[in-house]
Formats: sequence, structure tokens, C-alpha cells
Amino acid sequence: MIRVKVIHGPNLNLAGEREPGVYGGDTLEEINRKIARRAKELDLEVECFQGNGEGELIGAVHKAMGTADAIIINPGGYTHYSVALRDAIAAVRLPTIEVHLSNIFAREPFRRESITAPVCVGVIAGFGAAGYLAALEVARDLVEQGKA
Repeated sequence: MIRVKVIHGPNLNLAGEREPGVYGGDTLEEINRKIARRAKELDLEVECFQGNGEGELIGAVHKAMGTADAIIINPGGYTHYSVALRDAIAAVRLPTIEVHLSNIFAREPFRRESITAPVCVGVIAGFGAAGYLAALEVARDLVEQGKA
């Protein structure tokens, strides 16, 4: 069975409460339930983690080595400046898909650049929780095709 680690970054614990007009109305618990349902349909094993600290996220990426076949990550605000998180993603050499609830490319100028994206297979942004579900399919396909 293909194993996928889903890593939610800072402030995603406030999903559904924090700026619902930007990030949508789903709580993190609801997002994780949707992820679990879709993973089951796709015959994937999924583990979700949320952390607010940069070190927590780096640790979660490191722990995915040997326990996951792919990573789906929403780095939150660390997307724009965490060289350390970028380096961790590159170091584990797992296919990683970056996901954002909002369309970061249509927001404030400082949010339009992702320094983590170049070490990810791709970016899915602007589709709310559905972005995570699409990323599950992409992760499965990449691993099955041996592009992992």
C-alpha cells in the first residue's frame, strides 16, 4: 500500500476560523476527514500532521523518510522564506506536492513566491481542501509510475 504523509503548516489548526473568505470554511479536522475518505477510496495509507513551528515541520519531513512514499505539504507562511524547510524537502528525496488552500499567486506580492516549490514535484493552489484530494491522486500516480 502506498503511504502518504500530509503535513499542514502554521496556522492551519485555525482553518475554518481564520479568514474563511480566503482559506475556506473547512476546519482542519474536516479537511483531515476528507483526506482520510479520499485516501481510502484510492487505497492509500495516509498520516496527517500539523505543526506551527519550523522545526516541527522539518522533523515531520525527516520522519517521512522510510515511513512514507510521498509527501503532501502546505508550508503556510514558511513557503515564502524557510530555506531550512526547503532543504529538508530536498534532502529526503520523496516526491513532494505543495498545496495551498488559497491561490498564493493572486495574493499579496510577498506571498507570490514559493521557495519550497522548486524542490517539489508541483504546486496545487487556490482550490481549498479539494487541493489536498487532488494531491493524493497525483502522489499515488507518481509512486505507481516509479517517478518517486
